[in-house]
Amino acid sequence: MEAVPLILIGIALSATCGFRVFVPLLAVNIGARAINADGEPRIELADGFAWLGSDIALLIFLVASIVEIGGYYVPWIDNLLDSIASPAAVIAGTLITASFITGMEPWLQWVLGLIAGGGSAGAVQAATVVTRASSTVTTGGLGNPVVATVETSGAFLGSALGILAAPIAVGVFVLLLVSGLWIWWRRQKRKLAEAT
Repeated sequence: MEAVPLILIGIALSATCGFRVFVPLLAVNIGARAINADGEPRIELADGFAWLGSDIALLIFLVASIVEIGGYYVPWIDNLLDSIASPAAVIAGTLITASFITGMEPWLQWVLGLIAGGGSAGAVQAATVVTRASSTVTTGGLGNPVVATVETSGAFLGSALGILAAPIAVGVFVLLLVSGLWIWWRRQKRKLAEAT
């Protein structure tokens, strides 16, 4: 049972990879380096994933986060980044969730990481791609910086919640996913009604 909170942290952080790929990886690094009141690391990573908390990983994730965030504020590059970020988000989500799963065979650890972490990251990323595409079409790309700001805020907030309050972060993820699906369904229904 003690593995469940760790898996929830992994899933919550993985979901935020759909907003920004490198911000949750940076949060994992910071969380692995931070010490709580008991003198223990804030988050413990599974065997073989200690490199996520290393100095070089901190530098790489920090620079990559800055470049990724900045790129989403450049018109048309943001749409290009979405095509790159989609598979990268699934990979990062899989990696993050797998890094929190302990006490299992490695193959099962990776399968669960892919299903839970990669799946949640992919779902959020798909929603952001649709949102950005809609913004590009309706505003000619002028609304994309607003979308980028909301997504970046979601990445930072989701990462912080993932480390500090994983069950809340998972609940927010589910709420956002259901809301996004409901909005999409309403738009499809409206398009169908206009077509007939």
